[in-house]
Amino acid sequence: MQKLIIAKKARSKKVNKVEIVKESKNVMDVYAQLEEIASAGFEKLSKEDASYFLKCFGLFDKGDYFMLRVRVPIGQLSYDQAICIGEVAKEYGDDYIDISTRMQIVLRYIAIENIAKVIKKLKSAGLSTFQTGADNPRNIVADPLDGLAYDSIIETKPIVDKFQELTIENPEWISVLPRKFNTGILGSLSNSCNIFGHDCCFVLANKNGEFGFNIFLGAKVGVQARDINLFVTVEEAPTFLITLLELFKTYGYRDNRNKNRLHFLLQDVGLEEFSKSLRAKAGINFATAGQTLVQSQNIALGGNRVLQRNGNYAYKLIVPSGVFLGTDLIETAKEAKKYASGDLRLSYDQNIYIVDIPKENISDFESSSIVSKYAKFDNIYFNDMIACAGTHTCSFGVIPNKPDAVDMANFLNSELPIESGMVRMNWSACPKGCGVHGIADIGFEGCKARDDDGNRVDGVHIFIGGRITREAKEARVLHKSIPVTEAKYHAKYLLKAYLKFRLRGETFEAFEERYLSRSYSYQAIGFYTKINYILNDKLDLGVTLELEKEPKTYKKENLEIFDFGLKLFKLLTGEKRYVSVDNEFEIVLRDARKIKRNEVTKLNPNVPEKLSEVIYMMTDNSKSSRASVFSELMTALKGV
Repeated sequence: MQKLIIAKKARSKKVNKVEIVKESKNVMDVYAQLEEIASAGFEKLSKEDASYFLKCFGLFDKGDYFMLRVRVPIGQLSYDQAICIGEVAKEYGDDYIDISTRMQIVLRYIAIENIAKVIKKLKSAGLSTFQTGADNPRNIVADPLDGLAYDSIIETKPIVDKFQELTIENPEWISVLPRKFNTGILGSLSNSCNIFGHDCCFVLANKNGEFGFNIFLGAKVGVQARDINLFVTVEEAPTFLITLLELFKTYGYRDNRNKNRLHFLLQDVGLEEFSKSLRAKAGINFATAGQTLVQSQNIALGGNRVLQRNGNYAYKLIVPSGVFLGTDLIETAKEAKKYASGDLRLSYDQNIYIVDIPKENISDFESSSIVSKYAKFDNIYFNDMIACAGTHTCSFGVIPNKPDAVDMANFLNSELPIESGMVRMNWSACPKGCGVHGIADIGFEGCKARDDDGNRVDGVHIFIGGRITREAKEARVLHKSIPVTEAKYHAKYLLKAYLKFRLRGETFEAFEERYLSRSYSYQAIGFYTKINYILNDKLDLGVTLELEKEPKTYKKENLEIFDFGLKLFKLLTGEKRYVSVDNEFEIVLRDARKIKRNEVTKLNPNVPEKLSEVIYMMTDNSKSSRASVFSELMTALKGV
C-alpha cells in the first residue's frame, strides 16, 4: 500500500470545493428533508443542496424544474416498474423520458413541489434514484439479454443484486467517493454494453476451464480501461468490487475535480502495484488473468428479433436517440404483458428489448401499434445510434445533439439506404463525451464552427475508427469543427465506401479495420470526404472521387495526394494530366504536359479557379513543389 499512501500524500495538500460542501452536512439528512424542500420551493433551496446533495438521490436542478435519474440495474424493468415510470412521466414530467447509456431512465420537467412524491411513488414499485449522480457508485450496466441470449455464459444479475445490496441506499457508500464510479459487467460473448468503457470492467473470461471475469480498470472520456492482469470468479466478484471501492475511497484524489477519477490514481501508482494492493486489502490471492472471451458486437446484429435459448424471442424496439414517452412506455409494457412476460430490458444504445415473447406470439406482437409506430426507425442508421442530451436539456451541451443525430440518420437513410449491415454513430453534445463518441465507428462531438461566410454555427468534430469488440480502441479525429449541416455529407461518403467495399455481413467496425485504415491514411480519408462534399454537394459538378479496392499508394501521403490529383484532373476535364505515370507514381517526363494553375478551370469553366489551383498543387511536375501533406490542401480548399 506504500505507493498508494505516497500518491495520496502528494495530492492531499488541498481539497476541492465540492469536498468542503460534502463535509458541511449529513447527506441522509437532506434526503429526510425532501418533503420540506419540495414544499419550500426554489426560493428557499440552498445552494449546497441544489449543486450537490440532491444529486446523490438523482435530482438535478435545471433552474425551472428538476431532472431525475431512475436507477435500473443492468437495465432490467418489470411490468409494474415500467408502468410506474410511465405514469410518473405522464403525471409529473411532461410525458418525457430519456433512455441513457447507463441503461437507466431519465425523467425531466419535474416541478420542485413534486420531487418527494415522485421519488415515493417510484420507491413503491421497487425503483431507486439513489446514487445516480455526484460522487457515488453509478448504475451498473451489462448485456441487456443477460441470462437469455445463447451467448450469455454467466448470468450477471445475481452478482449485480449483491453489489446493489452492499452499496446502494447504504449510508456508508453515499457521497463518500472522490468522484463518480462506473461499473460494467459482461457475462456474454458479445459486447453489448461498451464493456471496456467504465472505471471497473468485469469482462467474461476463462481461466483453467472456469468461467469468471478478467478485470479492466480506469476508463474515462477518451481513454479505455486497462487490463490489470487479474481474474475474479463469480463468487469473488462482490468482494473484489467492494475492495476496489474501499481503495478508491481511501486513496483516491480529492483536489482537482478534473483529475480525481480512478484513472489518475492508477496512472500514478501503476497497475501492478495497484493489483498487489487489491489482493492485500481483500485478503484473496486473485488469480492472474485468463483468456478474455469477448468475440463480437451486439448479438442482435442485423435484425430486431433475437432467439433466446429458452425458445422464446426478444424484440428490440428502436428508440431514436433514446427519446421516449411515458405514454409509449406504458403501451410497450402492456403489449409485453399481452404477448410475453411483461419484462423489459433497456440497452446501452438507448433502445428497449421486449423479452420472452413465445414463438407463436411474435408475429402478432410485431403487428402491434407500438411496434408499428417505431418501425420507421428500423434501419442501420438508427439501430445502434447513441446521442446524449444537448442544449435543450443539458447546461453543458454545445449543440442540440439529439435532433442533429436524428436528422442525420434520416438523411442517410434517404440518400443511402443499406438493408443489412451495422454502423455505430455516436453523438456527444460537448467534450464531456456522454454520448461515447470516442468508441464509435463514426463519432460526433459538439463544438462551434464557422460556415463559408464566417458565421459562428453549430458544429462537430468528426471521429472515425473506434473499436468495442475484442478490444477497445479510441477513434481518431477525421475533421475538426465542421458545421453540422456539412457533417452529414462526410458521413455519407464514408458509408458509400462501406457499401462499395464491404464483405458480406461485415460491420463498419470490421470494414474500417480491414479496408479503410489499412488502405489509406486518415488524412487521405478526410480529404476524400471533403473533396466529394465540395464536388457534389457544394458545386453540383456531378463527379465523385472514388477510392480503390487495392490502392498502390501504401498510405504515403505524397503518393495519395498525387494519385487523387491525377484522378481529379481526369474527372473534371476528361483529359489525362500526364501522358504516362509508372507504377511507382513517377512521371514519364517525355512530352510531359505543362499546365497553368487555372488549367482545370479553362477546360471546365464550372470549376472554380481555387479548386483548379489545388489540383495543380497536387500534380505539379516537380516533386519539390508538389503538395506533400493533406493539411496543406485542406487549408487551400477553404472557401472553395
